[in-house]
Amino acid sequence: MATEAAAWAAVLVRRHLVHAMVPVPTGHWLVQHKPNGPVQLLEGPAAVLDLTASIQRRLRTVRPDSR
Repeated sequence: MATEAAAWAAVLVRRHLVHAMVPVPTGHWLVQHKPNGPVQLLEGPAAVLDLTASIQRRLRTVRPDSR
């Protein structure tokens, strides 16, 4: 699960959906949604995947498929 969380974190940052996501040695993740914004502490890889899913749901409601 940690590898999958790291891969999703890289995608979210690369696509500018979050400003930064950094794992820390304790297994937690630091997330900053906007530059100069507050830093959020996620409890672990499962929380990263939950955040990714919520971002995907938000994007799908804003940009529904054109099919």
